[in-house]
Amino acid sequence: MYATVRRTKCKPGKVDAVADLIEKEYIPKLGDLDGVISYTVVQSGHDEVSCLGIFTSETGAIAADGLAVLWLNDRLKHLGGPVEALDGPVLVYAAAPS
Repeated sequence: MYATVRRTKCKPGKVDAVADLIEKEYIPKLGDLDGVISYTVVQSGHDEVSCLGIFTSETGAIAADGLAVLWLNDRLKHLGGPVEALDGPVLVYAAAPS
């Protein structure tokens, strides 16, 4: 498994607008990619949003990264600052038992 973490500082009062755009526009685009396990959006600070994507492989994460760069630059530039991105192999993963 492979993970990506993105963080951006939003313009004051725009966290909900950023989360709404990600939920309504970006996440459905992820559904077109192979290897997506999960995608989570978190308010990680005052006027800050972080996103955690979990993928089956680095290949899936790279595909999502390309999509994210294009989408973020087009749709979120008016709502926040630059996006910081980190990625790497997942070392520990736990899911709730079904």
